[in-house]
Amino acid sequence: MITKNRIDNLPNTIGIYLFKNNETINYIGKSVNIKARVISHLENAKLDNKERLIIDNSNIIETIIAESEFKALILEAELIRKYQPKYNSIWKDDKSPLYIKITVKDEFPKIFITRKESDNKSLYFGPFSSVRMVEKIIYDIRRIIPFCTQKKISKTACFYSKIGLCNPCPNEIKNDDQKKQYKKNIRQVISILKGNVLTIINGLNKQLNALIKNKQYEQAIIIRNKIFRFDRLLNLKDDSEFSLNNSEKNLEEMLSILKDYFPQLIKLERIETYDISNLGLKQAVGSMVVMKNSQIDKKEYRRFKIKGVGLKSDFDRLKEIVGRRLSQKWPVPDLIVIDGGRPQIKAILKIFQNNKVNIPLIGIAKNPDRVIVGVEGYPNLFLKNDSKVLNIIRLLRDESHRFARKYHLFLRSKDFLL
Repeated sequence: MITKNRIDNLPNTIGIYLFKNNETINYIGKSVNIKARVISHLENAKLDNKERLIIDNSNIIETIIAESEFKALILEAELIRKYQPKYNSIWKDDKSPLYIKITVKDEFPKIFITRKESDNKSLYFGPFSSVRMVEKIIYDIRRIIPFCTQKKISKTACFYSKIGLCNPCPNEIKNDDQKKQYKKNIRQVISILKGNVLTIINGLNKQLNALIKNKQYEQAIIIRNKIFRFDRLLNLKDDSEFSLNNSEKNLEEMLSILKDYFPQLIKLERIETYDISNLGLKQAVGSMVVMKNSQIDKKEYRRFKIKGVGLKSDFDRLKEIVGRRLSQKWPVPDLIVIDGGRPQIKAILKIFQNNKVNIPLIGIAKNPDRVIVGVEGYPNLFLKNDSKVLNIIRLLRDESHRFARKYHLFLRSKDFLL
């Protein structure tokens, strides 16, 4: 049986959670805040028999952190399909589960939403429990990469080809180049539905840069809008709320760990986190997000348009925004967090020295995620993947990245209108 003691160490972040009885998976779920969602299962079990069965028949909770809500949704569907947990099926209200079907063996594959798997000739993604969510995924993907949803090929162009959602339209394909383009589109849709989005995002950004360089602004606006759409798809909703509730104990643990390196650190009432967003264009920006008294405080967020002319790297841009922040008469933070490793830490400490401040500083480096401490020797803290402290730092990093990217896209959009 799952008790509250087993929930204390769960991460407050986006991802997948699995209720297990030893090696048997009973239920798979997703959430933007795993810990909060599992707590809700425990509370609901007092009133709902279905929830009680999950709790009573499980003794292990496993978690998988995801980079975005979209990836969590795709991973949840993949795992449910693979393991078919006993208690997932009872949330379908006796309806067959939803799938995204791609008729990959057709000359021109089509993409549909279907209630059940009905053949051995198509590729299926799912199951999904929400019609609204599946329709939204298809809606957004189709506006990034066009494809056909007609069941039969006819001799005239379909309606959707006239508004750019079926391009090239199989009804009008007349040469090998068009055929190759359509099949490339389908491969890209499959890649997105497998959660492999980085290559496609990078490709769109390269297209955008090339179009701007060649002053093809009308085409650039189309690609820009696709990037905006991709951003929305990855988060499943625009500007999703950021939650760090129930984190007081986590901050106490963080303080305990960091005091070994920063004797002057006596509280963590204000934490500031910085990031840079730059996709190879001139509109590079920086962000500052703030956690006050264990809660994100959006009123304290600040954004920076990079002013330095000729700055060649995000490394230099980060130095600029931290220097500018220190020149302001804002409240002094107890801790500063940056997205980066030893080189970034050394550079920011130099900025501190120039401004005659002594603020505890840490960075979060990747592959694997680890904390770099801004003291002599720059020690690495290899915290456990489900560490409460590491998850707070990850969440702050992800929120600073989201906020910086949002501002970057806003400025880019504004730039197109000039």
